[in-house]
Amino acid sequence: MIGRLLRSYRSTRLGTRLALGLGALALVVFAVVGTALTTYMRDYLSAQLDDQLGLAQTAQSKSIEQNGSLQGKKYYRWYYAVYDVSNGTPVLRKPEEAGDLPADIADLTSVAKAQIAAGTEVLRTEDLAGEGEYRLRGCAVEPGVVLVSGAPMDSIDDTVRQLVTVQVVAFGLALLALVVFGRRLLRSGLEPLSDMAHTAHGIASHNLTESAARLPLRAARRGGGPEVEELRTAFNTMLEHIDRSLAVRAEAEQRLRRFVADASHELRTPLMSVRGYADLFQYAAANQPEERNRHLARLRAEAARMGVLLDDLLLLARLDAAEVETPLRLEDTDLAELVREAADAFRAARADRPLTVTAGPHAVPLRIDPVRIRQVLDNLLTNAAVHTPGGTPVSVTVEVAAGSVSVRVTDRGPGIPPADRARVFDRFYRVDKARSRDRGGSGLGLSVARALVEAHGGTITLDEERERTTVFTLTLPLAPPPTAEPRGAEPEGTSAPGAAPRKPTGSQAPA
Repeated sequence: MIGRLLRSYRSTRLGTRLALGLGALALVVFAVVGTALTTYMRDYLSAQLDDQLGLAQTAQSKSIEQNGSLQGKKYYRWYYAVYDVSNGTPVLRKPEEAGDLPADIADLTSVAKAQIAAGTEVLRTEDLAGEGEYRLRGCAVEPGVVLVSGAPMDSIDDTVRQLVTVQVVAFGLALLALVVFGRRLLRSGLEPLSDMAHTAHGIASHNLTESAARLPLRAARRGGGPEVEELRTAFNTMLEHIDRSLAVRAEAEQRLRRFVADASHELRTPLMSVRGYADLFQYAAANQPEERNRHLARLRAEAARMGVLLDDLLLLARLDAAEVETPLRLEDTDLAELVREAADAFRAARADRPLTVTAGPHAVPLRIDPVRIRQVLDNLLTNAAVHTPGGTPVSVTVEVAAGSVSVRVTDRGPGIPPADRARVFDRFYRVDKARSRDRGGSGLGLSVARALVEAHGGTITLDEERERTTVFTLTLPLAPPPTAEPRGAEPEGTSAPGAAPRKPTGSQAPA
């Protein structure tokens, strides 16, 4: 039975349980208050009766002194007994009226004996046979005479019973009102918690394994006090974090799918070319031997282009896992001199492009990987040359600021459309989708450049404010980057320190 009640209690709602708990607590409080009030009232009425007995006996003592017995000044249902105690033993005097004494006077005689022993007034509560409870008081009227008076206490008992009845009814109604209205108030205050529970159930019904999963539900009901409001805010903040995490996961999955699709497409083209030239080479080697060298050269060119693409993918993968293995070899390098070397190589290869270099007369010493930073500079300069009309001026500016150095590469070409600026650093992204790969590249150049710069602790950005002008800004910290020295050899397909940089890959520069 008790176990069933406990299980039923645990299955009730929180508001009901709190209301019942408050009711039980109120019941204890009411019991304590009622008991204290009843005890106080009984003691108060008893004290009043004692005072009344004392005043009555004071007035009755004069009558006893004058007449030898009690005459007049009697109260209804009171008892009076006068004892001679001159010999130390109480001897009852004959009462004026037979009704002045109860049928059994043993209790009154006992009070008289106690008064003789105590020498002062004595108060007792005795249950007289057949009469009920009486308050008895014994006092000396004169030397050798003791008066014992008894007053009924049934009026006090009736008053106390009425008080208890009123308390039980009042406390019962108050307890019922507390439970009923308290439960409603608690349910109203706990509605935000119920709203959060419904929201949690709604979220649980969503399929969060889908790539496009979102959490549109929020706990919107307000109220319930500062604590509940704080919980609601924390709950919604948690949902926001989960929603953002799901969005990031969905975006990452989408980028992964796009990356795999683009990589497959980019690799498919040279593979098809290799297969085609291999078939032609087999035919030419058997029938037209003089074309063998030409087809073999094309095979090598397609294989080299596929190798460059794979090298870029490998480099990006290793940069993504820089905490495990880094492809950087850090050296103390003059960045200004490195910029001048890249500019000289650009002028030698593209004499028709006017190039202006503003590097300043002073050296800019940095601890960087000169081969990788040179690769970034070559990529940016090649972009400016490949994706702008002939004769377009290009400028490179080196500026030193507090704690960092910036290299700005600017060309006065057609610029990059605003819709494409946010994605120029994405892998395999090209602004001009129709551009041939021989001229436009694979779309990994800027991705590689950004990854290399970030591996050095810097940033590379595209100025999105200017139109018909492309400005790439490379920023490196003057302090050494956090990247550690590599433990292994340089990855396959990369240049060793001090060697000439490899030919930059194509990028997402404008058409």
